[in-house]
Amino acid sequence: MKVNIRFQYLFLGAALMGLTAGSPHGGEADSTYQANFQEDYNIYSLSIPESLSFAGENVPLTDPDVRERLDRELLVNTYWQSNTLLMLKRANRWLPEFKQIFREEGVPEDLVYLGLIESGFQNVVSPANAAGFWQFLSSTGEEYGLIVDGEVDERYHPVKSARAAAQYLASAKEEFGSWTLAAASYNMGKAGVRRQLERQKVSNYYDLLLNSETARYVFRIIAVKEIVNRPGEFGFHLRDSDMYEAIPTEVVEVSGAVESWPDWAHEHGINYKTLKYHNPWLREDYLRNRSNRTYQIEVPTDKSFISIPE
Repeated sequence: MKVNIRFQYLFLGAALMGLTAGSPHGGEADSTYQANFQEDYNIYSLSIPESLSFAGENVPLTDPDVRERLDRELLVNTYWQSNTLLMLKRANRWLPEFKQIFREEGVPEDLVYLGLIESGFQNVVSPANAAGFWQFLSSTGEEYGLIVDGEVDERYHPVKSARAAAQYLASAKEEFGSWTLAAASYNMGKAGVRRQLERQKVSNYYDLLLNSETARYVFRIIAVKEIVNRPGEFGFHLRDSDMYEAIPTEVVEVSGAVESWPDWAHEHGINYKTLKYHNPWLREDYLRNRSNRTYQIEVPTDKSFISIPE
C-alpha cells in the first residue's frame, strides 16, 4: 500500500513538471528575466588616458604593449571590487604617514602605492617568506636596518619597514637612474634588473622583456595609484564613514625584559590582542631583550572598547 501511494505522488509530480515546462508562461518569464539581466547588469571597458606620468617619468602610451598592459591592470583592479574597496579603506589610514616618510627619504610619493600592491597594507607572508606591508626578506630587511630575530621582527612594523622600503628605492634609483627600474628591482632584485639591462642592451623599464610578474609590476602600481586618487571615475563610491581611520596611540618605552606580554598588556589597560594589533612586530608573548634595546610600544589612547577581567 505504501509503495502505491509513493508511486502516485511521483507520477503526479512528473506530470505537473511536464505541464509547467511546456507552458508559454514559463518561456515568457525566462525571456523577461534575461531582458532584465541585460538591462541591469553592465560591464564597461575603461578609457586609457592620452598621457600619463609615474614618479615624474613619462609612461609611453603610444607603445601598444604598454597601453595593453596598463589596460589589463586597470581592469583587474576595477573589477576585483571587494579587494580594491579594502585597499581604498586601508589606504586612507596609512597613506598620509607613508607619503611623509617617502618625502623625507627623497622618494616620490607615487612609490608608496608599491606597498598596496605588495600586501594591500596587511602583514602578510609570501611563499618566499617575504613579510610585512613592504614584503622584505630577512636578509634585505636587516640590510636596511630592520631588526629580525625570534622575538622581534620589524618587517612587520608598518612605519619602520616603510622607511626601509623608501631607502631601498632611493638606493636602486641611484644605481639604475629611474624610479620605474627601481620599482622593478623591488620585485626581481637589483641583480636581476642589472642582468636584464645588460643582456637586452636597453636602459628603460618599458623596453625590457621581463618575467610575467615583473612585467606587470609597475603597471599594477600605476593602476592602483590612479584608482586610489580618482575612485569615483572607476565606480568606487565611499563615504568618509566607510574609511579606516588612523588610530591615535601613545608610546610606552620598554628597555628591559618582559616576562609576559599578556600580563604587560593588562597592566597598561589593554588586552594581548590589542597589543599585537598595534605592535605586530612582537613575535613572541615574552621579550628576553638580551641586546638591552629600547623598544617603543604603541598603546591606543582610547581604551573604552577594551574589557579587562578583574
